[in-house]
Amino acid sequence: MEYYDAIIVGAGPAGSTLARSLEEAGKNVLVIDKASFPRDKTCAGWVTPAVMESLEIDQTDYANGRTLQPIRRFRIGMMGQPAVENDHHSIVSYGIRRCEFDAFLLDRVNAPKQLATPVKSIVRNNGNWVINEQWQAPLLIGAGGHFCPVARLLGNGPGKHETVVAAKEVEFEMTQEQADACEARGDAPELWFCRDLKGYAWVFRKGNFLNIGLGREDNHRLTDHLEAFVDDMKHDGRIPADLPGRFKGHAYLLYSHADRPLVDDGVLLIGDAAGLAYTQSGEGIRPAIESALMAAEVILNATDFSAAALQRYGERIAERFGNRASEQAAGWQLPEWLKQPVASTLMRSHWFTRKVVTEKWFLHQDVPTLRATG
Repeated sequence: MEYYDAIIVGAGPAGSTLARSLEEAGKNVLVIDKASFPRDKTCAGWVTPAVMESLEIDQTDYANGRTLQPIRRFRIGMMGQPAVENDHHSIVSYGIRRCEFDAFLLDRVNAPKQLATPVKSIVRNNGNWVINEQWQAPLLIGAGGHFCPVARLLGNGPGKHETVVAAKEVEFEMTQEQADACEARGDAPELWFCRDLKGYAWVFRKGNFLNIGLGREDNHRLTDHLEAFVDDMKHDGRIPADLPGRFKGHAYLLYSHADRPLVDDGVLLIGDAAGLAYTQSGEGIRPAIESALMAAEVILNATDFSAAALQRYGERIAERFGNRASEQAAGWQLPEWLKQPVASTLMRSHWFTRKVVTEKWFLHQDVPTLRATG
């Protein structure tokens, strides 16, 4: 039996960020993930400068052999009406490929890793968590995404009781003919909101790669919504007519919809396992990174790993992302019959699409960068 100070289940951005922070503080950490890396990860794939700063990533270094698409503009519209394009006159975000980004972050971790290793058993024994009857630690961190086995362990994990966002997307490298036929530009991602306001679709070009997808809070007829959107984009010339491969599905929890406990005795959830995706945009990378940095600070300052001692992490999450109860009460305070006409008008406004949709909801420019402590 191998003993560690902490075991992290999940080697995505949240797990690798926490592992790096803990090992830099001298902790003996094990990272477990069911996938091999680099892995194919379904995700639209953009990160803000705040994420790069929090992770202390040198953009020039990262761009060497990897996709890093500068974003200076956004095209935003409601399906069925023309889009509005806003120029932000500077780089406000970057397009990345998750297969590269996640592997880059994990490669910076020197701690032991057990990849391509599903978690088959989690047992509590004499104050320690025993994983797969092989590894034990007094602290177990769930960073395995929406279906994380550690989240399931806490009793209110993945299930039909949760209101999830269901999404389907595809990412592929375009041929020269496809690239010539694609009018979407790399520096201007396109966001198209569903007319019933229950989701949005996107077209995101990153160099020679193209990412297309659609996510909805109501997953009823998700494929129909996606196919209609793709047909419209093909008709308008925004994307090539010949898309290869199948669209892949995934699910995640919005922060305002999540009701998962964040801590228990010797257990802590971070990233999508905790249900931290931004409510308006569904972005999960920045909340995942920030939750890992906050978790590291709490863990390193904790006198023990009891639920009471770890509760400071839950408080930090609420301070950073807001109280979930107030988030659930927020949102459109208009009658259903009035929402769509009002939204349709707002989505034609340069001011609203730039200041509210892009800068507030998607880029979170009003939120200061969270930096690692210590």
